[in-house]
Parts: sequence; C-alpha cells; structure tokens
Amino acid sequence: MSFVETMPEDNHLSRDPSRAIVMMSPALDPTIGIVVCVPCFRRPDHLRKTLQSLVDQRTNRRFAVVMVENDASACGSVPVANEFLRSGKLTGLCVVEPRQGNCQAINAAFETARSIFPDATDFLMIDDDEVASPDWLERMVQAAMVTDADIVGGPVLQLFNDDAKRGLQRHPAFRPAYDTSGPVPIIYGCGNCLIRRRAFERLGCPAFDLRFNFLGGGDVDFFTRCRRAGMQFYWVADAVIAETVPDVRTRLSWIALRGLRIGAINYRVQRKVAETRWSRIRLAAKVLALLPLSVIRAVRLLFTEWRPLIALHPMIVAAGGLLAAIGIELQPYKASKITA
Repeated sequence: MSFVETMPEDNHLSRDPSRAIVMMSPALDPTIGIVVCVPCFRRPDHLRKTLQSLVDQRTNRRFAVVMVENDASACGSVPVANEFLRSGKLTGLCVVEPRQGNCQAINAAFETARSIFPDATDFLMIDDDEVASPDWLERMVQAAMVTDADIVGGPVLQLFNDDAKRGLQRHPAFRPAYDTSGPVPIIYGCGNCLIRRRAFERLGCPAFDLRFNFLGGGDVDFFTRCRRAGMQFYWVADAVIAETVPDVRTRLSWIALRGLRIGAINYRVQRKVAETRWSRIRLAAKVLALLPLSVIRAVRLLFTEWRPLIALHPMIVAAGGLLAAIGIELQPYKASKITA
C-alpha cells in the first residue's frame, strides 16, 4: 500500500522528516487554536467510532485532528483517516510514525500538531479505542480557559461487555483517579487530557521519555515532571470518555500483569530523579518496605471491597516495583506482544 504525501509549499510543517504526511485536509488552516491528537495502532474499526465521536462534538470552537499511524507496515488506520478527512467530516491530517512504540506515537502526534498549527494553544488527546462524549471538547477547553490550568484531565469510563465483569470498574486498573471536578495535584493518564502549549515549551522535546516507549507510563513520567516544574492541574469529572474493555483485559492474567507494570512504572519514574547514591538507597528501602505494607493494605481492602482481585492489587504493584528494581520489566507496547 502506498500513499502520496500531501503538503503545502512551505515544507516546515512536519518537524521530523521521517514522519510522512499521508493525508491532509484541503486548504488546511494553520491558525486553528485547538488540536485533538489520536495515536493509532491496529484498531481501524474502533478508530472509526473514535473519529465519529469527534464529528459529533457539540461545540462552536474550531478544532483540527492529528492522527498518527504507528504501524508503518500495514497502515490500517490510514484509510479510516482518509475517509473522514476527504469527506470534510473532520479537519486535520494523518502522519505515519515509522518508529514503533507508545511514546514515539504520542510524541509524533503532539510535535506534528504544534508544528503545523503554530497558533494552537490547547492540545487534547484521545486514544483510538475510546469514544468522546458529545460535550467532551467543550468542557475540557472551557475548564482550561476558566482555570488557566496547564493541564486538564477527565475520566475514562470503562464499558464491559459482560455484566458479570462490571464489578471490575472499582479496580484501580480501571477506576478514574478522581470523582469530582476541581484542582488536583496531578493526573496519571493521557487518554483524556488537554495540555497547553506552554507546558510542552517548558519541558522541551521529546515530551514523552522514550525510555518508557515499550513499558508504558510515559504519560505518568511526563505529568510528574510537569508537577515538579510547578504546573497546575485541573480535573473535569463530566468531560467523559468511554472505553470498551476487551474480554482479554478482564482476565486475571492481564489484570495481574497490569499491576506489575504499574509497579514498574512507579519505580522507573522515581529512579529517574534518584541521582545521588543516598537517594537510590532510600528508593531501594522504600521498594522493600512496600512489600509488607502492601500485605496489610490488601487485608484491609479484602474487608472493604470483598473482591480478592481488588485486594491483591497493592501486593502485585509492590512486586512489580521490586522486579523493576532488579531489572525485570514487561514491555507490552512491543508490536509482537500486542493482542488488543
């Protein structure tokens, strides 16, 4: 499958020449101030639902969409992007990021958006397996304007095909970080976020550390660095995005691996800033202390949640941190390992 790169005459648009622009809306207006970024990887059927939810946004604000295809060999998302851009349902472009990985795709999306839309101040992100509620964009942008927060987050609500699995909505792997709107100390995921241009400018490039490329957690690291830089966060509880959970993600094995990965990410983020010998010793002591403490917490959760799978989560996370400390980490974002 081959595509022709469509670009205006001023070739400064794409910051990285290795990222081919495979589709662009006719007469694209670079003065648009809001951009929605959509990293894409091997989910073309659901991407169509994601893009349709952007078409259905109830807002008078002009916005563009930047889609990043991260499977350069098959480019299964490109025809879907082409469908929405050529028809005029959405305004924007689609680029192919040939270097595979979670952080590569996200960096490509935000860097391309900032380069092509130099007047844009607000950059939102939604994953290609998510669907935005009709007022999502309006509520996120309005919150950013009213509060002047550097970063705005919102909930990703999990939808389960099997009614018997709905109890998993209370599991930390699926539950939103906050329940009510207001200022928050940090957000943890980029699947429903708005980041101001000034935040990117303060942290520099690449925004998402490539050391998290296959482990995941580049978003946790990015937002942690934003917090350390003194940036302000805000949560909008009614700016809802929905995600349908594949059956494979409700299995005990997947949930356990997710807990191990969370522990590994937490360790990796803390290890980055442990620059002195003493700070590394303290981190090692903390990792070891979390094991017995997690057992106590698990017992308490068992009596409050009445679900062993939820109660075991702190112990699994603690184990993930210990494994990472001795050099054992999962890499779920390698293409050969991705099944859903």
